[in-house]
Amino acid sequence: MKQTLFDKIWDAHVVKEIEDGPSVLYIDRHFIHEVTSPVAFGNLEKRGLKVFRPEQTIATMDHNVPTLNQHLPIHDELSRNQVNSLVENCKRHGVDLYGLGHDWQGIVHVIGPELGFTQPGMTIVCGDSHTSTHGAFGSVAFGIGTSEVEMVLGNQCILQNKPQKMRITIEGELSKAVTSKDVILYVISKISSSGGTGHFIEFDGSAIRSMSMEARMSLCNMSIECGARGGLIAPDETTFEYLKGKEHCPKGDDWDQAVENWKTLYTDEGAQFDTKYVFIAEDIAPMITYGTNPGMGMPIDGTVPVFDDASSQKALKYMGLNGGEKIEGNTIDYVFLGSCTNGRIEDFRQFTQLVKGHKKADNVTAWLVPGSKLVEKQIINEGLDVILKEAGFELRQPGCSACLAMNDDKIPAGKYAVSTSNRNFEGRQGPGSRTLLASPLVAAAAAITGKITDPRGMTSFQ
Repeated sequence: MKQTLFDKIWDAHVVKEIEDGPSVLYIDRHFIHEVTSPVAFGNLEKRGLKVFRPEQTIATMDHNVPTLNQHLPIHDELSRNQVNSLVENCKRHGVDLYGLGHDWQGIVHVIGPELGFTQPGMTIVCGDSHTSTHGAFGSVAFGIGTSEVEMVLGNQCILQNKPQKMRITIEGELSKAVTSKDVILYVISKISSSGGTGHFIEFDGSAIRSMSMEARMSLCNMSIECGARGGLIAPDETTFEYLKGKEHCPKGDDWDQAVENWKTLYTDEGAQFDTKYVFIAEDIAPMITYGTNPGMGMPIDGTVPVFDDASSQKALKYMGLNGGEKIEGNTIDYVFLGSCTNGRIEDFRQFTQLVKGHKKADNVTAWLVPGSKLVEKQIINEGLDVILKEAGFELRQPGCSACLAMNDDKIPAGKYAVSTSNRNFEGRQGPGSRTLLASPLVAAAAAITGKITDPRGMTSFQ
């Protein structure tokens, strides 16, 4: 029987099929953080249970941590309590924790791949919706709720209904200044923020295969923003080269055997998908959102659509925009570079490439937040921090930061932020904040011009 990549991984992890119900699915890797784990640990202990397989659970701190002065006590009581609870819970249950001050601390979906915890063919979960990031390595990765976190801690399995399968093919070569962030914003704008509901997406095509691992991670990260359960990409030589030598990847003969196994992870010719889309890479321009969900996106040089429905009109009113007008050239207030979507070294290289030789606009407050301590270290080792400082930018410390404003990094009400994060919901980056999702290149162009600017017109791309 012809199988998709998703089928191969899912079926290999089914412990039991429940008649007319979900599957009992075995989980290879469980990532946890300080926000969705305290209640799960508490309920586990009320039942007199320990973490079943602590060596398969990895913990870090990211959502609530400050991005300045991380050596000082956290002043927000809720954040401090959650962080302290994670320390105590991991200590009691023997779970490895990469907390504040650790050389490997960072956003959970950044440190998993860079440390080699994320590998092809795995099932991976975390109490965070953007767990889909790990699908870039050819794994079935998805977010779960707190009760499910407890379930996996307790028995390393989870009850899940098998999703439908979707294939999104991107053929051709991406134009200059077009990144994988633009690709996924384009796709979501075409199929809508609910177009993937009930599906797991496999991304394929020549444009996908030419992407770096960092780019693939950004793509899979936002696969859930069209309503999908997750996204994945078949592993290839790019995947293997990225993983080779990573701290927690196989070594020696074990590595060779692992690669041979990973090479079997692909969709069989003729395997069936429930839904298919094909897009042409050359049709994709640098993108930016104008509304309050990631599906409300457009080419940066386009015009805001005119809507008749009340919901879309409400979104435009919230954003202070009107249908039929251009937003290129509009003044902005904040720029955020970071998050599990675009907080990796490649994102900082792109941003730095464009701002080099320029100065940050006086009207812009810029928050540049590495996705991990290892990314921060690499930024410094490559001298990117020096270039950024000369251009007027300050490097902050790792964390989720302004992506969801659970720490002090909040965009003020009414202010516009060009953000490399993943969601532009009302108040996502702070009460009343107005978020325009974009790539690191679009963010960089905005940071030095003080307004929404097409990066293709910058000297770096002439």
